[in-house]
Amino acid sequence: MSVAPVRPAGPAEPPDAVSGWFATRLGGVLVPLAATALAFLIGGLVVLITGSNPITAYKAIFEGTGLTWFFQLDLGGAPWTWWDLESEAANDLQQTLILMTPLILTAIAVAFAFRCGLFNIGGQGQYWVGFFAALYVGTHLEGTPRPLHILIAVVASIVGGGLWGGIAGILKATVGAHEVITTIMLNWIAIFGGAYLVEIGGRLQGPEPSIPRSDVVFESAKLWPIWGSRPALHAGLFVALFALVVYYVILNRTTLGYEVRAVGFNPEAARYGGISVPKNYFLALAISGGFAGLAGSIDLLGFKGAVSTGDFSTNLIAFTGIAVALLGRNKAVGILFAALLFAALQVGTSTRQLDPEVFEPALAVDLATMIQALVIFFVGAELLILYAWRARRFLTPQPRVTPELER
Repeated sequence: MSVAPVRPAGPAEPPDAVSGWFATRLGGVLVPLAATALAFLIGGLVVLITGSNPITAYKAIFEGTGLTWFFQLDLGGAPWTWWDLESEAANDLQQTLILMTPLILTAIAVAFAFRCGLFNIGGQGQYWVGFFAALYVGTHLEGTPRPLHILIAVVASIVGGGLWGGIAGILKATVGAHEVITTIMLNWIAIFGGAYLVEIGGRLQGPEPSIPRSDVVFESAKLWPIWGSRPALHAGLFVALFALVVYYVILNRTTLGYEVRAVGFNPEAARYGGISVPKNYFLALAISGGFAGLAGSIDLLGFKGAVSTGDFSTNLIAFTGIAVALLGRNKAVGILFAALLFAALQVGTSTRQLDPEVFEPALAVDLATMIQALVIFFVGAELLILYAWRARRFLTPQPRVTPELER
């Protein structure tokens, strides 16, 4: 009786594929964490050089972020009194979340363009165009019901920012103009144009003839406060979180997202596959600008309420959004945590928080900027290390293999 040979069972999935997927996922988490840790380590050395205790300084900065509010849980109290909503930590946490909101939106703007292989450095200009579109609507249409007034202002900001980003998109798609150059120029046009509108005698200047400041938007155009008194945490936080979901869905669950990612991965291969590269360049920058414009309206209607000429030199929220997108690896979850980190760092190092005996407040602001710069440097260094490792193969002399002579 013959017995059929038993074939050894092969692996359910190629080990290389599993290890490659795991390494990619793990690297996407470890690289930002390592970059952040190194940045804080070097920042601690700088604090030590200035004569302060880095552990004490970082502790004071952390307390200033308001994140300690989550550790004030009183398990013996009633559920609605577990946390003190009026404490100093609660107020600091409100400021952190208020700043985190536009950071999320400007980071999404940068990340969306990144996924198409584009560097949208014009988020600041798109932010201001959206800001002024919402400002115009918010200071007009008096008597409009609040939900409708807010909706019109928000839509106007998205359209304005999208059109501003679309200008760079059209130039990229038609004549190949580099988006970095065009968006930088559009930044200055938006900034100087906005300053012209609110300076003395400007079209949107407020009622005080000697103050270069816009009028405050009507109460019907302001976003609903959800926690605290003004400046209160507002409903814009939920808009930003919803925008993260929209960003993820567009990129991972739609045809547009597939085409955008394909163009970003390899434009030539995408073109060969029938995808219109110019169309996706335009759409990516237009959608990117829409997110940045939305950040402008949320910042105005939820927090600022008005703008003065001095704000154009101090408000650099979209440039910080570039760092947030880089640290977050252009992922929705990564952007959320990176925005929280950068917002907490800025609020925690603000001059109103720190005791001069612990750490000089003026130096703390510079420390926050330095840590942000170091984070960007170390995240970017990953690519440098990767290129150096690959170049090593070509620079290392390979032994010559000579075939054996047949006997």
